[in-house]
Formats: sequence, C-alpha cells, structure tokens
Amino acid sequence: MTLLGISPEATAEPTPRRYAPFASTVTAFTLAAILVSGQLYIVIPLLHDMATAWTTTTASLAWLVTAFAIGYGIGFLLFGPLSDRLGRRRLLLYGLPIAALATAAVTLSPTPEAAIALRLVQGIAVATFPPAALAYLAERVDPRRRAVAISAVTAAFLISAVLLQVGAQLLVPLTGWRAPFLVSAAGLALSMPVIRAIMLPDTPRPAAASLLGAYRALPSLLFHRALLPRYLATLILMIGFVAVYTALQLYGVTTSPAELLALRAAGLPAIILIPILMPWLSRMPAPARATTFLAIAAITVAAVAATTPSSTWLAILLALYVAAIAGALPGLNEAISATAGPARGSALALFSFSLAVGSAIGPQMAAAFPSFTPLLYGVAATMTLAALAVVASTRITHS
Repeated sequence: MTLLGISPEATAEPTPRRYAPFASTVTAFTLAAILVSGQLYIVIPLLHDMATAWTTTTASLAWLVTAFAIGYGIGFLLFGPLSDRLGRRRLLLYGLPIAALATAAVTLSPTPEAAIALRLVQGIAVATFPPAALAYLAERVDPRRRAVAISAVTAAFLISAVLLQVGAQLLVPLTGWRAPFLVSAAGLALSMPVIRAIMLPDTPRPAAASLLGAYRALPSLLFHRALLPRYLATLILMIGFVAVYTALQLYGVTTSPAELLALRAAGLPAIILIPILMPWLSRMPAPARATTFLAIAAITVAAVAATTPSSTWLAILLALYVAAIAGALPGLNEAISATAGPARGSALALFSFSLAVGSAIGPQMAAAFPSFTPLLYGVAATMTLAALAVVASTRITHS
C-alpha cells in the first residue's frame, strides 16, 4: 500500500552519493532565507513614508504585506512539486535571479495599486527558494546534523522579520522607501552564484515521475488526518507572529523610533539561540517540542496583555515570545516531514504555504482589533488552539 495513495515511483527520493558540506550549506541557505522571507516584512517600516508619498493611509497599505504573502503562498504550491520534478538545485538557480528582478521592480510603482500588484508578483518569484531549500536539507544533509540545519534555516525566516525591518527603518530616512528593495534585489542576485557553488548536483529523478503526479499529491497531503492539524498549527503560529509585529507599527505602542527599533530587535538574540540549543532540544520528539513552545508563546502574549509592562519588560517578553515561535517552527517542520515520508517535497511546500497564508492573514488580524491589548489576548487564544491541534495530531499518529 502506498503512503497517502501516492505512487512511490512518483515521489521516492533519490539516495544521495554524499552529504552536502554542512557549514557552507547552512550559511548560504540561512543568508538567502533571510533575504527571501524578509521581503514580507521589509515593507512594514516603510508604510508611513509610502503613505505620505501616495497621500493615503498606512492602514490601507497593509495590503502590501498581504499581497506579497498571497503570491508567496501561490508560489509554494507551484514550485514545491516542481522542485520534486526538476531538482532542487536547478529550481533555485532559475528562481533566485527572477526573484531579484521582481524585487527591484517594486521600486517602479507609481501608485499603491501598482505596488500591490508588483508585490504579488514578487511573492510568487521568491517562493522558489523555501520549499526547494528545505527539501534539499532534508535529503542531502547528514542526518545527525539535519535538525540543526533545518532549525537554522527556519530560524532565518523569523530573523528576517527583525533584521529587514531594522535595516529598512535605518535606511528609509536616508534614502527613501525604494532603497531597501534595491539592496534586497542586489543581495538575491549575489546569492545565486554562491548557492550554485556549494550545492551538490541534482540526483536523477525517477523516470516515471511526472509533474502532474507531484501536484496530485497535494490534496492527499493537505487533508491527511495527521498532517492537517499540523498545517493548521503552522498557519496559526505565523498569523500570531506577523500580527504582533504589525501591531507594533499600527498601534503606536511607542512614539519613539529608537524604542520601536529596540522592540523589533529584541527577538533577534532569542531566535539565534534556538539553533544553538537544537542538539539538546532535538532529544524531545518534534510534536512535543512544537506543543511546548506554542504553549509558551500563548502564555507570554497573555502576560503582556494582562500586565501592560514597561518598554524594557515588553522587550524581554517579546524576546521570549519570538523564542517560542522559533522553537515551535522547526518542530512542526520535522513532524510534517516525518509523517509525509517519500512525499516530503510536496508536504514541505504545503508547510511553506501555511506560513505564507498565515503571513497574509496576520496584518489583517492586527488591523481588526481596536488596540494592542485585545489583539494580544486574541493571539494567546489562537496559540493555545495551535498547541491543542498538535496534541490531537500526535494522538492520531499513535492510534
């Protein structure tokens, strides 16, 4: 009997001849992941300047975040199965230059409507990277180091929220809102030759494998009774993460640009710490690890809402919240990958799609609440639901 009703000829992964060089692979993939995922968040500190330039409101420009996330999600569904068919390396070498061009094109926007359309295209273009990169790590990195590699790259997706917001906030007073996009485009273009140099050649794909067969796997994976709760938990995790960071900008939690910069940067050390601790954390089963960190995230944001802390304590609690998100994310990734078996590439495309949809909903969730405190209670409730979903998925796999 085939897993999830998928033909093994269409999904079986090739056996690599050797493992990828660990340090150079993780470094290159982590830096590229920061640039790619950071395009979602880079626009948040630019909203005020863009609104001034186009004589509109910052709230209406939240669609610049959402449009990118929608394109990002569409791209995952397109390129995840495509990477199974064409190979991880080939897709990345085609995708990164296109992503660079699409990122630079955003600077040509004459109106908010044009910017929203170009952000949608940009999201589709940069979506070539995450599913292909995660599948490559799961296949070609030494299994003893695989959890650390995946944790580093998934942490980079979160680090990007801090680094590119901070970078954009520092750049925009000096150069205007277009410069952060041009710098990002240059970085994406330069990452292509580096990744080409360090990636192992694609292994031959099975002759019987078809692109249509790869796409047919998606519904079976999405509605698999053990995987669906984990996809929902991933969706909720990203909704809460993006909503909190968007709300820092929308609700004027602080009127000082320096304090806002500090709040954004507060989570960076915590995100870096998680991959360092992963050799120890990985001793805990991936579903249990994801459940524990989701519960910590729920408790932390509820504590912020209940206590209205000072700026210093808010920064500390936000750092703990971000650490919890950074700990839960690789746990969900590993749990999904292990359950999907040979359909890993398509399963991780759906994992990335869940992240993108959550990123699209997050700004709208932030804008839907009247102030910061009610939003935090809402995020705490949803994070609790996510933890319960992972518990339910674990019981299903054991039944």
